Amino acid sequence: MSSSASKGLRALRLCLALLPLGVLLGSGCSRNSAAQTEQTEPSASAAAPAPSVATAEVDASAPPDSMTEPTGPEANFPKANTEGCPGGMVRVTGNYCPAMVQTCKEHHAEYANAKDKAKVSERCLQYEEPSKCISKERTPLDFCMDRFEYPNQVGELPRVLTSWQQAKKLCADQGKRLCTEDEFNFACEGEEGKPHVWGYNRTDEHCNMDKPYRMPDHTRQMKTYDRCYQDERCKAEMDRLDQRHRIGERLTCVSWAGVVDMNGNVNEWVELPGKQYPDRSGLKGGWWGPVRNRCRPTVTFHKEEDYGYEAGFRCCAEVGAETKPIDAGAPSAPAADAAPAAQPSAN
Repeated sequence: MSSSASKGLRALRLCLALLPLGVLLGSGCSRNSAAQTEQTEPSASAAAPAPSVATAEVDASAPPDSMTEPTGPEANFPKANTEGCPGGMVRVTGNYCPAMVQTCKEHHAEYANAKDKAKVSERCLQYEEPSKCISKERTPLDFCMDRFEYPNQVGELPRVLTSWQQAKKLCADQGKRLCTEDEFNFACEGEEGKPHVWGYNRTDEHCNMDKPYRMPDHTRQMKTYDRCYQDERCKAEMDRLDQRHRIGERLTCVSWAGVVDMNGNVNEWVELPGKQYPDRSGLKGGWWGPVRNRCRPTVTFHKEEDYGYEAGFRCCAEVGAETKPIDAGAPSAPAADAAPAAQPSAN
């Protein structure tokens, strides 16, 4: 066995032993584990060419006439810039900092008292204000992002038990794509670089997070989304573990750009530009459990075929893109389960 393979096996065994937050494979142990003072390195995709943007010049603040009042089921949410974006999407425009320093002033007691801090998720109760951008230059971004997690429909539960590859296809079926790591960061934290969509202090008042952990049944593999809900045992296990909120249930978990549920609720798959198979996948934002639930961290341990009971996604698109609605009659995932269910991450 090669040295890298041995290290991967040891990491997998460690995570399965120490962080039983899931169903079978993957890791609550992120390769991006945070320190007491977290200097956020450039994102995993920073070494690759910057994502293409729709315009060369970007205005960090949207013009007043581009801010539209949400209508229909979205009417209770704040105004957002939707100019040039397909229905159900908001426009995210501004100058992104690839490398941000976020210093924790006080950690959760579980983390602060842990002798081996790799065993627990790094939850910070209070960050220093403001965050510090240490990049020499900011990157202009201009793109469209689904306001809500897939299926992007108020009242529905966000889809989970979906692999990165399945999520990528589901977005492509609508004429969209998976969001990149940098796009997620910026839509979540803004130019200020806030650790959470609401600010610098940890609280469960805004987003669906810090729910009590429920131990999964590791004796049987869960199935992907469509197959799970057709299987009595899998559906019962999912119902037992599930603490998702329905899309639009919380009016307070909204980012500066008007994007909803970017922290907590379900983890979200993103694409890491410049990476090769099977490392193009990342998970961001956190989920309903007692994990980091911040904007910036990216868990890269999970591979493209992994899936988990807390792993979902949302889609992005270029400004001016033509998209189409979800085809309810089309199969939404491969017929066979792609891989063992992923261990929930420490996001």
